Amino acid sequence: MRKSMFPTESRSITLNNGVQMPQLGLGVWLAKNGQETYNEVRWALEAGYRSIDTAELYANEESVGQAIRDSGLNREEVFLTTKVWNTSFGYEKTLASFQRSLELLQTDYVDLYLLHYPVAGLYLDSWRALEELYHQKKIRAIGVSNFHINHLVDLLEHARVQPVVNQIELHPYLTQKEQIAFCKDHHIAVEAWSPIAQGTCLKEPALLQIARKYGKSTAQVVLRWELQQGIIIIPKSVHQNRIVENAQIFDFSLTDGEMAAIDGLNKNGRIGPEPDSWSVEKQCFLGFDD
Repeated sequence: MRKSMFPTESRSITLNNGVQMPQLGLGVWLAKNGQETYNEVRWALEAGYRSIDTAELYANEESVGQAIRDSGLNREEVFLTTKVWNTSFGYEKTLASFQRSLELLQTDYVDLYLLHYPVAGLYLDSWRALEELYHQKKIRAIGVSNFHINHLVDLLEHARVQPVVNQIELHPYLTQKEQIAFCKDHHIAVEAWSPIAQGTCLKEPALLQIARKYGKSTAQVVLRWELQQGIIIIPKSVHQNRIVENAQIFDFSLTDGEMAAIDGLNKNGRIGPEPDSWSVEKQCFLGFDD
């Protein structure tokens, strides 16, 4: 096993239940099950990543699990996240979906399990299933993904176990400041998917100028901007050089002025589906990059 390129033990967030979660992880959305996902995860673990984010929807849990098993790392050294997809919502269906994920991942627990979207009329029943699995110690932490503030308010009114994470679309074109503030007030960590906006923001003059100053790529600047806000990030790549590059963000810091300049790129521009659009009736999926 190659020596880690950065000290993962010092790059973590303490979740509201005391569990430590690495602030940098690898996302595997759109990575094909088989060699592509397997290689991506192996390269990330060799580069020092200790957090992998997958989901039922991604259909690559099997390859993620095999790569972790073949990595030479002990299972407890890797923070593993997966998510239950919308078509598996409901108490019993969520329990069954979780069991399938365990079997595919070749593990007897996951570190973090998330509701993928706030499916109207069903997410509270699925949350009860997550709470049950959490009490059975099959999950170390439970959370949500793509929940707006109104969804969180509703969930918090009914939950016996508070969510530890809200994984949301967040990048320079969608800065989510109100959402971040609400989650901070309620001790819910924010995790960013699509942290570089599918690369659409990387030619912004402000980012290019900052990147030249530090001798970094614009992607590294954006990831650093999120890191300094205390955001958990899971950049996705199937290219080894980019996986390594995305990890090299702990050796520089942005100034307050540079942070504000990146904040100023906000357009409230969403890449993925509007979370309020999901309902019991709508079970289709609109493809988007992670």
